[in-house]
Amino acid sequence: MKYFPIFLDTTDLTCLVVGAGEVAARKVELLLKTSAHITVVAPWVCDTVQRFAKEERIKLFVRPYCDSDMTNKQMVFVATDNSEINKQIHDEARVQKILVNVVDNTPLCQFITPSIVDRSPIIIAMSSGGVAPVLLRYLRQKLESVIPQKVSLLGLFSEKFRESVKKRFKSVTERRYFWEDVLDGDIAENVLQGNEQVAEQKFLEKLNAPDASKTVGEVYLVGAGPGDPDLLTFRALRLMQKADVVVYDRLVSPEILELVRRDAEKIYVGKAKSKHTIPQDEINTLLAKEALAGNRVVRLKGGDPFIFGRGGEELETLIEHGINFQVVPGITAASGAASYAGIPLTHRDHAKSVVFATGHLQDNSINLNWQGLAQPDQTIVFYMGLTGLPIICEQLVKHGLAPTTQIAMVQSATTPQQKVVTGTLQDIQQKAQAAQIKPPALIIVGSVVSLHKKLNWFGKGGGLSAEL
Repeated sequence: MKYFPIFLDTTDLTCLVVGAGEVAARKVELLLKTSAHITVVAPWVCDTVQRFAKEERIKLFVRPYCDSDMTNKQMVFVATDNSEINKQIHDEARVQKILVNVVDNTPLCQFITPSIVDRSPIIIAMSSGGVAPVLLRYLRQKLESVIPQKVSLLGLFSEKFRESVKKRFKSVTERRYFWEDVLDGDIAENVLQGNEQVAEQKFLEKLNAPDASKTVGEVYLVGAGPGDPDLLTFRALRLMQKADVVVYDRLVSPEILELVRRDAEKIYVGKAKSKHTIPQDEINTLLAKEALAGNRVVRLKGGDPFIFGRGGEELETLIEHGINFQVVPGITAASGAASYAGIPLTHRDHAKSVVFATGHLQDNSINLNWQGLAQPDQTIVFYMGLTGLPIICEQLVKHGLAPTTQIAMVQSATTPQQKVVTGTLQDIQQKAQAAQIKPPALIIVGSVVSLHKKLNWFGKGGGLSAEL
């Protein structure tokens, strides 16, 4: 992150704008929305800047820039068509430790002005660091269309009662719970509809209720999907933003963790091959402990929590302690990997059924109903099967599948690191080793694998996946 995002208090801020053409006028117009004191210096002035001066909203000096113009200034915008003057002013500002922005010249910008969605007092600022202005405008248009103009009323309403809420609730958690309930309910709706009197009455009733400060912990068992953040459900994202504590696994991608509420406590309980960071019993106890302390806890699991995710065990512990919970399904790894590898799990010409199985080794063996798995016209998906791959291939052939049965391994499915290796039961081990397949990897067995080359769509032309 080259540019650190920050909101600057403009009260009594002294700002110099060098240049008074249309480009400079746009910067002045933006500054006029703040409390800054604005001085403009330029030998030629456009009509817009002239008007601002006549209205006495700015100080205007119609002359060339001189060194003394920088005196007692805290911020400088440079918008002339003379590159030498622009560089000179930039260098002087840096020496005097004054914030400087040379318009449309990113290397000479100590700061940049972001794209703004203004719902004052709510301000949303975005930046691409100058590398993708068109994309930035596109995103701003999207935000402008989904954030109602009247959301500013909610900001003003919150400001009005902020101190009252702080006096009523001593802890940050209590205050946050209270405000979230307000914003999620009919009080906020009345504010947006312009019924401020009704909203205030309901707000005060809620604020002064005897049990207003009571916080009740809850656990949200959330499936994070196979890796791509775009595959999260809306509900998952909303609950991740509400959480006080996030307990997450190894398979939860960093990109998904970035979507968690910034000030939430994050606890890693990931499991790797032959190494459990925290035993499952302790994870169960941890969830109960945090919820009983009054926290909203998100238990974030890769894939779906009810498919080889041990979500059921965790919920049983919560029930024993009388803790409320919600379950949010996620796209399971089998579905994500198959879809992004172009391998349909069922197909009229190839497979009439699909079976999910664990390839996890216990005592150097895999205890499965191999006869039931090794059926014609059936797709088999093995989770956690990389280490057990030799056993899987051996047992499937032993119980009736041909050595030429097709098999695929999908590593890091749905992410830019996705890698797909295809082969047969008799040669996949060598191919996987040559391709250096590493966890997390999913195994798909069946004739549907033959469709991979034809249906593979992810990463074509973009180098997002590797086919070996």
